[in-house]
Amino acid sequence: MSSDNMYSKVLVVIDMQNDFITGPLGNEECVEAVSKVCRTIEHGDYDFIYVTMDTHGKDYLSTQEGVNLPVEHCILGTEGWQLVPEVQEALGSKKFRAFVKGTFGSIDLAEAIAQECSPDAEINFIGVCTDICVISNAMVVKARNPEMRLSVLSKACAGTSKENHEAALTAMRSCQIMTV
Repeated sequence: MSSDNMYSKVLVVIDMQNDFITGPLGNEECVEAVSKVCRTIEHGDYDFIYVTMDTHGKDYLSTQEGVNLPVEHCILGTEGWQLVPEVQEALGSKKFRAFVKGTFGSIDLAEAIAQECSPDAEINFIGVCTDICVISNAMVVKARNPEMRLSVLSKACAGTSKENHEAALTAMRSCQIMTV
């Protein structure tokens, strides 16, 4: 991609899948985040949107993550793996690309941002869960692109608990990722 065609305002939507909202790993805060995520997608005036999708196989419970979090979720092809309908609808005709990821952070996402976004691009993160996949992806992107301005739109995120959400925001600020 030539520098003239690089994205300058980008949204990264993390794991807005059924299993994290109304499924086995959902909570009230995640449900409340859906409308805020949709408004951000619809009214954010972004050049491009990246979407991550947590993805596991039927062998999930035998993986390290599955041993430590023995709750089957986001099994490829299941209803729980799919984006929540409201988010899918909000994406509608927007320009976006989804990244299937088998772990918390996506190296492919970080590399795409490095290749496709202007070095002075505004990169905003939203989604769930703040204290697991939002922080992981923000940190991976920051490590790959240390001079990019990254922000987490905290009102359009939700954590596994309110306390964990706040702790993740504090950790990201310590690593020069803005939280607004």
